[in-house]
Amino acid sequence: MSKKRAFKTEVQRLLDLVIHSLYSNKEIFLRELLSNASDAIDRARFESLKDESILEDDPDWKIKISVDADKKLLTISDNGIGMSADEVEKNIGTVANSGTRRFLEQLQENKEALAPELIGQFGVGFYSAFMVADKVTVLTRRAGQGALRWESSGDGYYTLEEAEREKRGSDIILHLNEEHVEYLEEWKIRKTVKKYSDFVEHPICMDIVREEVERDEEGKEIEGAERKVTVTEETLNSRKAIWLRPKNEVNSEDYAEFYKHISHDFQEPFESIHWNVEGQAEFKALVYIPQRAGMDMFMPEQKNKGLQLYVHRVFITDNCEELLPNYLRFLRGVVDSADLPLNVSREMLQEARALQIIRKNVVRKVLDTLAEIKEKQSERYEKFWESFGKVLKEGLHTDFENREKLQDLLLFESSSTEPGKLTSLADYVKRMPEEQKDIYYLTAEDRNAAQNAPQLEIFRSKGFEVLFMIDPIDEWIVNDISSFEEKKLTSISKGDVDLDSEDEKAAKEESRKKVAEENKGLLEKLSAILSEKVKEVRFSKRLTESACCLVSDEWGMGVQMEKILKAMQQEVPSSKRILELNPEHALVGVMRQLYEKQADHPKLDEYARLLYDQALLMAQLPIEDPLNFAKAVSALMAEEAGRLSE
Repeated sequence: MSKKRAFKTEVQRLLDLVIHSLYSNKEIFLRELLSNASDAIDRARFESLKDESILEDDPDWKIKISVDADKKLLTISDNGIGMSADEVEKNIGTVANSGTRRFLEQLQENKEALAPELIGQFGVGFYSAFMVADKVTVLTRRAGQGALRWESSGDGYYTLEEAEREKRGSDIILHLNEEHVEYLEEWKIRKTVKKYSDFVEHPICMDIVREEVERDEEGKEIEGAERKVTVTEETLNSRKAIWLRPKNEVNSEDYAEFYKHISHDFQEPFESIHWNVEGQAEFKALVYIPQRAGMDMFMPEQKNKGLQLYVHRVFITDNCEELLPNYLRFLRGVVDSADLPLNVSREMLQEARALQIIRKNVVRKVLDTLAEIKEKQSERYEKFWESFGKVLKEGLHTDFENREKLQDLLLFESSSTEPGKLTSLADYVKRMPEEQKDIYYLTAEDRNAAQNAPQLEIFRSKGFEVLFMIDPIDEWIVNDISSFEEKKLTSISKGDVDLDSEDEKAAKEESRKKVAEENKGLLEKLSAILSEKVKEVRFSKRLTESACCLVSDEWGMGVQMEKILKAMQQEVPSSKRILELNPEHALVGVMRQLYEKQADHPKLDEYARLLYDQALLMAQLPIEDPLNFAKAVSALMAEEAGRLSE
């Protein structure tokens, strides 16, 4: 006999929360109900290990979705364990008191050896049905017992009565409201199952109705031909959760097919990484490195959509910031947790610790795999680097824990490599001459600019290799690589340079003092002329061919960083660079003669500004007054031509 009962106060509060604010999208309800159905089957399978009579009722495990469009009914049926009257009261009438969780607690108390991996049957997720339904009916029969009907309109009350159901299991019948009748449509059901429950172990079936008509040889309908309606049961989920299978049972074709399925990429993956972890946080993972960077890699809204998080084959989210660091956003794949704690909606994670363990393991596994490829298949690794090197470098700034591993993965062009060829920091160090102390680098817009930089001249003459950092991001990350294998990274365009050995210093010391003393007045004069533009004019230790170059203070902003900030329309703090002159250059000799003849010679002003503009050009920085520069160069050319014609 039907009896009307009131929900407990906390259940009604929870129901209001679920209906109005808990879930961010309504289609989650189908995931929850299908997950509950799958759990019920798992429990029946487990109990059948002790009681084989359970299998006599219905041995073929299956979940069935049924639609009655006229009555606006959506039914999710399973042949799982079903519920008794007490279980209905406990599982549906009490907050977060799922049958599965209570079942597992009992097993632990009894120290049973076997236990199914379950999420939770008829827990809070069940109430999500009220987001789309005006009324929910549960028809359930516990194995070996009679059937029951539970029904509620979500108004604070429910009824429970005896009913008829031929076999064990449960039917969840949703009386959909007008706003959500789209969930009666085949396409909507297919799409939702594919998104959230595609890898549920048990088949999720549905009767598909098709209307066929006889056609002629050309494929045209035959007029007056009788239309035939066919009903075919189809399985909507692929059930191909290959990440749960042992690696030795999965071949490369299987990996490639699954990659294309989850990534929508037409190419095969660059690398497949398949492993499982047991311990503090149990999980299985299948992670792919793509061949090429996707167009969405630099789209902020896509940055956390690389890995899909599942719990026992049930899709939870593809937008989990805690699962993967941003610099590995190019990865694709699946992480399936065995014991990840979830909160009431499964959309927000209850405890970060388990995810942190998973994240650390995923990052370590991926970086170790890349290191192995780099060591054993260097040419193949360079192809990876071409696609994802820029993104991987971001980790140097954000992932302190793995900075050393990331440094080992870095590749750069250098003054000793052919254009397009790359070298690692480790290989650079192996090639260093014994007398070389630091790792030298130069940031530039491209290889050509780096190769022709005047700052490179002394290093080339010494036989010291210089790394070319020609990615825009290099200006940011180089400060995060202060040293490698106890070798300091030093910019050749900042600060002073000291490349001479102790013997060379002793031999040159007298000469340098003499040159500095002889030209002290000239350098002070040039510094005064350019005082608004440069911090200082000094003789250079790095120039052997060019007349001049611009350098920054050791801790000052580099030229490339200034360009990047300006390109981003950022305010660039005002800073003056140092103009270095080559004391051996003929032009400096001419200026010395002019100064000795007349300390305030007008040509000194002209030459000083020309040298400064020339240094700007070599640094690929804009000249303040290109017209005046062109006129000054033309005047010098005319002056020289006049001398030659005399």
